[in-house]
Amino acid sequence: MKFLFKALFLFAVCLFHHTIYGQQQTKIIAVLNTNFKTFKVNQTIIFTNNSSTSLSKIILNDWNNAYSDKYSPLGIRFSDEYVRSFHFAQDIERGYTTIKQMQIDGQNAIWSRSLSHIDIIEIELNSNLEPSKSVSIEIEYSLKIPDSKFTRFGFDKDGYNLKNCFLTVPRLNNSGEFVLYSNENLEDISNTIYKNVSIDFTIPKNYNITTSLNLNKQFKNDNENEKIVNFTGENATEIQLSIEKKNSYQTFQTDKMTVETNLGSSKLSGNNKAIAIDKIVSYASLNLGEISSKKLMISQADYDRNPFYGLNQLPTFLSPFPNEFLFEIKFLKAYLNSYLKESLRIDYRKDGYILDGIQYYLIMKYIQENYPEVKLIGNISKYKILKSYKLANISFNEQYHYLYLLMARENLDQTVGNPKNTFLKFNEQIAGKYKTGLSFRYLDAYLNDQTVENSFKEFIALNQQKQTSSEDFEKILKKNTSKNIDWFFSDLINSRKIIDYKFGEISKSKDSISVTIKNNSNTTAPITFSGIKNKKTIFKYWFSNIKIDTTFNIDRKSVNKIILNQDNETPEYNSRNNYKSLRSIFSLNRPIKFNFFKDLEDPRYSQIFYVPEFGYNLYDGVLLSLNFHNKSFLEKPFIFDISPTFSTNTSTLSGSGGVAINQYLRNSKLYNIRYGFGGSYFQYAANANYLKINPSVQFRFRENDFRNNQRQYLTFRHVIVDKDLLPVPIPNDDSPSNYSVFNTRYTFQKSEMIKGFGFSTDLQLSSGFGKVSSEIYYRKLFENNYQFSLRLFAGSFLYKKRTTEFYNFGLDRPKDYLFDYDFYGRSESTGLFSQQLVIAEGGFKSKFENPYANKWMTTLNATSSIWHWIQIYGDVGLYKSKNENTKFVYDSGVHLNLVPDYFELFFPVYSTNGFEPGQKNYQEKIRFIVTLSPRTLISLFKRKWF
Repeated sequence: MKFLFKALFLFAVCLFHHTIYGQQQTKIIAVLNTNFKTFKVNQTIIFTNNSSTSLSKIILNDWNNAYSDKYSPLGIRFSDEYVRSFHFAQDIERGYTTIKQMQIDGQNAIWSRSLSHIDIIEIELNSNLEPSKSVSIEIEYSLKIPDSKFTRFGFDKDGYNLKNCFLTVPRLNNSGEFVLYSNENLEDISNTIYKNVSIDFTIPKNYNITTSLNLNKQFKNDNENEKIVNFTGENATEIQLSIEKKNSYQTFQTDKMTVETNLGSSKLSGNNKAIAIDKIVSYASLNLGEISSKKLMISQADYDRNPFYGLNQLPTFLSPFPNEFLFEIKFLKAYLNSYLKESLRIDYRKDGYILDGIQYYLIMKYIQENYPEVKLIGNISKYKILKSYKLANISFNEQYHYLYLLMARENLDQTVGNPKNTFLKFNEQIAGKYKTGLSFRYLDAYLNDQTVENSFKEFIALNQQKQTSSEDFEKILKKNTSKNIDWFFSDLINSRKIIDYKFGEISKSKDSISVTIKNNSNTTAPITFSGIKNKKTIFKYWFSNIKIDTTFNIDRKSVNKIILNQDNETPEYNSRNNYKSLRSIFSLNRPIKFNFFKDLEDPRYSQIFYVPEFGYNLYDGVLLSLNFHNKSFLEKPFIFDISPTFSTNTSTLSGSGGVAINQYLRNSKLYNIRYGFGGSYFQYAANANYLKINPSVQFRFRENDFRNNQRQYLTFRHVIVDKDLLPVPIPNDDSPSNYSVFNTRYTFQKSEMIKGFGFSTDLQLSSGFGKVSSEIYYRKLFENNYQFSLRLFAGSFLYKKRTTEFYNFGLDRPKDYLFDYDFYGRSESTGLFSQQLVIAEGGFKSKFENPYANKWMTTLNATSSIWHWIQIYGDVGLYKSKNENTKFVYDSGVHLNLVPDYFELFFPVYSTNGFEPGQKNYQEKIRFIVTLSPRTLISLFKRKWF
């Protein structure tokens, strides 16, 4: 019977082969075992070589197997992005594929997996497969489904959400080679088209199944606790399915197609959902044309993988947006993604910007047409207290420009036309997509006709006939306009060039004004020039091909202000230099504006933000500061930060401040030079202040591959310190009251979840001493989730002209004469504040008598995991002072790493001092790390995205 079924299936394939564009047809029999979270699968694939070259092998995508190993391309990407859940997962949570038998045209197949691409199967053919010829592949295998917590696809407490879990044949490129892409959690699988697909699912009787295919019929099974459901489809690009105990999907029938979705909105009735869905389905068809598929599956899992980032993600009880608006933008985003995936026959990894650009162009257009009044922060913008904030006044659509600039101003934006797997997570999911959508909106505004939208339709129609590429898309756009748009692809899509224009010299005569527009970048993208009089736009012109300074004249009496890029159509890098007042010489181009806390950058004003801050040290007590700065949510070339501070202990003023200039180099491994000048004035002991002045310059280096976490820093600074004399002198204290130190430091670091490595050297030169030190750090996470780290420190004095011990190396606590560390009681030798730990120099946790060295010091610190955040540590060291023998010390204990670098506790157990828990006053030996600065926690978040 089984043989007869296969024969009929092959006969049907051959019968219709001459009409088939797709290269893949498949029949799957899948049996679900809910106890072990597995599928038992028998699959027949008929692959047709539609290329012009013969093939010696067949490739299969086995993306489910990517979950089987921490060192798969998927695992490595998770490691780069510090996704801890994957590396600490149990075996039952992982996914894998077990091949039991494979045959090619009835003969046993020879197949293999690459060690570096375990989710790709290579099958050797006995003889070459010639063009237009077909081959039958029969496979018996099992799928172990992964936990959905990794990528949203897999099993959870409610059932199974799956996509592309079965074996498939990848596409052939134009050279007749298979596209070899591993699963990197990008949803860019490159399958051949399923011309015909048929799947028999055997599932428990009490489960429901929803798929992107069409329900054909349901069979009875010999096992009364199971049922068999058959689904079929044609011209499908992906197979998506959901198997649940309680069906969460609703079916909506529109004039265009059937939509099955479980996209949630508890406060929206089914009827209102139906109206919204019909509205969006019609909108997509109107703007993109019809697609062959008459059914789409829109899942919550799809949306949650890549949601509409912003305030709309707030919990329902906090959401400032109408329920209808929230549901529509969520459904619109998910629907357009599925619509375009079904419509486009492109390489989604290589040319993914096309899908992103079309999707976000249409999202922006939809919001502009249907919700133009909605603000970025929704109903919150109505509060009068927020009236002066840019954040409260911009439209919902303006967020795209700011989120793109968030990366561009950090010099972290990437070429949107590059492959998706080269992007940082923030660029892949947010900034890159937003820039692409903005670029198409920009092109549409410049052309001022229907060229862009007509080209979308034409390109999608072409995809119904053949596999396409970025080159096809570019040809269509250029064909449909008479204007030169070479700059669009060369400067916006295929490079990371920035667009930045500003006003140059302006001269006035009796009747006219001569205006110069300067090009601050090497792009030739168009930009608008507008004239304003009494807040009314008098004229607006498009200027293109501005390669060098361009000068022109305007009527002096016609306007009193001129603006570049008035409506922000151009995705410009810097809009703060786009305004020029033509009034008297005393008029400010950008008036000063004060705002509490923080705001979006407003190019019309010079913004100054003020925010109260709180700090603490033992001598000043609670520090009450009013911080003034110009740091908006976007990085700026020039930054100032001033914090006058009131000390509650002394009732006097202290504080800190600084200025910095950022020079970004766009196309260089040296990507940033930061010039700084800062100072601080606080107490270092009771009733004794210090003044620190610190000019510096830092050179920052990175690899051309932005996903490479390797960074290098070279810092030069000169630290000048002036200290008050202590009111009550400490016996044997010979520390100088004023001194200056030249310091240069080189740092190399490369860190990811699986391993981390760092190296630094530090040179300090002063009139009284010279010293050099180095530090090496290594961390490794092993297969069994055991983590081990090592830190090696070595330092030596080059010369020492003064007898003071103030500059010595510290074994368990650095002297910190440069005032680099946030000690809460820096001069304390006893009591709670003396127990504060800073991992620097010796890095020991136990406290020792005379733990300082004035010749050299070498230490080794080791940490080993035990369970979750519980670790053990051990330190050994040698150090020597003048006229003393070399000392050998060690310590060991338990480390509670509760929040890394933020809150940690160290409990000494055994050291050179002996068994420390058995000694008196053990509580005074416990060391702690506590950081009040929120920057530490922010850095833990940023490393996952940037």
